[in-house]
Amino acid sequence: MPSSDVSRGLSAQLAAFVADSVFADIPDPVKAHGTRAIFNGFGTALGGSSDQALQRLSGVLGAFSSAQKATMIGSSLRYDAPTAAFLNAAAMNVFDFDDNHTGTIIHPTAPVLPAVLALAETRGMSGKQVLHAVILGIEIACRLGIAISPGHYSRGWHITATCGVFGAAVACSKLLGLNQERLIWALGNASAQSSGLVETLGFMAKSVGVGAAARNGLMSALMAEAGVEGPSQPLEGPRGFLPVTSDSPQPELALEALGAKWEILRDSFKPYPCGIVLNPVIDACLAARNAEGFEPLQIASVRVRGNPLLRARTDRPNVTTGREAQVSAQHAVAVCLLKGRAGVAEFSDEMVADPDVRSFRNRVEGIEIDEAIGVDAAEVELQLEDGTVRQVRVDFATGTLKNPMSDDMLRDKFDTLASYGCPALHPAPLSDVLWKLPDLDGVKRLMAAARPQT
Repeated sequence: MPSSDVSRGLSAQLAAFVADSVFADIPDPVKAHGTRAIFNGFGTALGGSSDQALQRLSGVLGAFSSAQKATMIGSSLRYDAPTAAFLNAAAMNVFDFDDNHTGTIIHPTAPVLPAVLALAETRGMSGKQVLHAVILGIEIACRLGIAISPGHYSRGWHITATCGVFGAAVACSKLLGLNQERLIWALGNASAQSSGLVETLGFMAKSVGVGAAARNGLMSALMAEAGVEGPSQPLEGPRGFLPVTSDSPQPELALEALGAKWEILRDSFKPYPCGIVLNPVIDACLAARNAEGFEPLQIASVRVRGNPLLRARTDRPNVTTGREAQVSAQHAVAVCLLKGRAGVAEFSDEMVADPDVRSFRNRVEGIEIDEAIGVDAAEVELQLEDGTVRQVRVDFATGTLKNPMSDDMLRDKFDTLASYGCPALHPAPLSDVLWKLPDLDGVKRLMAAARPQT
């Protein structure tokens, strides 16, 4: 099919794919990966549930909540469905500890899963329906990201939010059983609400973009259900999402092997709460830290070499908050070499203000660009006081597709985040029910387990 024909039919074909999808036809590896994505999403939401940004957001939005029917993960409070979707999405993404789609840098679960959970909890839907909807939502969000990458992100659009709203919209539309026409309307409603800027990274405002993507995606589907019409080509039309937000959109890539090749299988899980491009840097620093005879105070200077995106996004030597530290190579190097850890506490306001860490950041002399190094790789060079030079190179960071986190690692991450963000919750019952998600008749038991015991 010529690319022009594909372009004219993109919205219709994606809508038909979602409307016609049958859970039994989803490959077992895709179902398994979708379950892992949901498990990881709940863990990151627990970790972020008590963050200061969430406290402030819940204070603002909760004042207008019209009902108490949907759960905020890690909280005893309940809200109306749109507010719960917003807050859970913000919590999942606030530490940058959620999943990451290789090739687009979309964190797809954060905008999609909370919208689905809010709708499923208020309308009494099953675990199988939730899993099916989340898989489809992630798939559409990532495929749209591919069609506008890399120019979209390079121009400053926060792709998790801008594409995530479409994923949330189609996922909720699937739960509602909307037909192809109304799915296109849902995409049109989402296109009117797609936003998010890279400029907000390192600030609480980033969570506003991701939360809004989940809430607006849910509302887009509900509007379509109610008959709110949209354009016939909201994605590929002359002034549609793709041509407006990308200089060189490739809509044909969004349809490539649709239903045969699953982009969700390129969704990876992160071992560290920071920007994805920092993962290989952290791996390298921790490897150096664990070497026999290592003494951090003997280090005179540090140089980091990596992909151009590493410097573009993380060359931030003078951070003042934990949020900024999540996208600072200088802070990541300092805290890993000094403390030998890279958890949520290491990217907190307290750690940023630590005088030893602050002083050590000055030893990171620069970030060198090497076009031949992929985003999954990095090299760290340590210059010691005695003139000795030590180099550590990581070709495939922990959590990448070629070096993935195991289920046991995900369980450890889940338990650690639950303890950090919601110590009143017993994580074992929630963990157990999440792994059995496809067998649940309804999600009320799941959401009850996500609330702390009083």
